Amino acid sequence: MSKLRDILLCEDDPNLGKLLSAYLTRKGYNTTWAQDGADGMRKFRVGSFDFVILDVNMPVKDGFQVAREIRGLDRHVPILFLTARSQREDTLKGFESGADDYMAKPFSMEELLARIEAIMRRSAALPEPDEEIGIKPIGAYNYDYNRQTLTHGEATQRLTTKENELLYLLVQASNGLLERDYALNAVWGEANYFNGRSMDVYIAKLRKHFSGDSRVEILNVHGKGFKLLTH
Repeated sequence: MSKLRDILLCEDDPNLGKLLSAYLTRKGYNTTWAQDGADGMRKFRVGSFDFVILDVNMPVKDGFQVAREIRGLDRHVPILFLTARSQREDTLKGFESGADDYMAKPFSMEELLARIEAIMRRSAALPEPDEEIGIKPIGAYNYDYNRQTLTHGEATQRLTTKENELLYLLVQASNGLLERDYALNAVWGEANYFNGRSMDVYIAKLRKHFSGDSRVEILNVHGKGFKLLTH
């Protein structure tokens, strides 16, 4: 890591909180630990954090309420929920409150660290939610990242989120190489075999979207990644 990252950890269980705080500190994070939701919000207001971990069941203010208050102040800081609950309704409520991800207890420390790093990689590679990118010409097409559209003449193709994020990374790489692992970590959160197969499917979909202009090519660089070329 190029610089120390600051994590706010809100966990009311003193044993787990102490364990998580010590582990994350050993892994190179500046970790601030709060033992209830109200204290967590106080610390968030006076600090500057790159990541927030919230236990759902906390006294004074629960994790959902804290997440909503944080989102009222900062729309972009990644939030990860920790909970012993497994009901689908609570998972949905967590995402509606502004969570980026959700982990059910018990979990391994290694899994938590991997999830934090994956979310941070995604956040770093892709634009902020309200960042205006502008329309990018790609051959005969106009690409609008913010509206997730690809326009060719009078026809407009709506892109899925993964198509949109993958195309954005290809455009950012310009005529340079978009490395497979970088794209997998940014869009899928992890570079593994199954995600790699999924990415290949989305690359094929993007190629089909550009079939109206033979000058546009998404080239597969074997074992390395992809290049978006306009001849």
